[in-house]
Amino acid sequence: MDDETLARLLAAARAVREHAYAPYSGFAVGAALLDEHGRVHAGCNVENAAYPQGWCAETSALAAMVGAGGRRVLGLVVVGVAPRPLTPCGGCRQKLREFAADDCPVWSADLERVHARFTLAELLPASFGPGHLETSA
Repeated sequence: MDDETLARLLAAARAVREHAYAPYSGFAVGAALLDEHGRVHAGCNVENAAYPQGWCAETSALAAMVGAGGRRVLGLVVVGVAPRPLTPCGGCRQKLREFAADDCPVWSADLERVHARFTLAELLPASFGPGHLETSA
């Protein structure tokens, strides 16, 4: 992925993070992904008083992508302010696996810089995915 595209993803994730609804944890997160058409889709976390009913920024970005007709994630940025690089939670890693290849880059950033880069395979090794459900005729 080129620097200009990464900059677009970072800008989108940082901007959408400002709209996060995190009144309980105070932990705002933004995510932006690039689809197979070169479009950027962004999402933020949305909490709920019944904690398990909220959803993550990555889930919001994936829903925006699917709603726009995208089916492949080519790269993802997650933005949050934390003492260590912020990565997608386990549930979001599995959701990303549905739409991204093992070599899909995932960048962790805060409001100022990128802190780390991973591949989806590094974040979710030996994962279960759509290929496991293919049957031979």
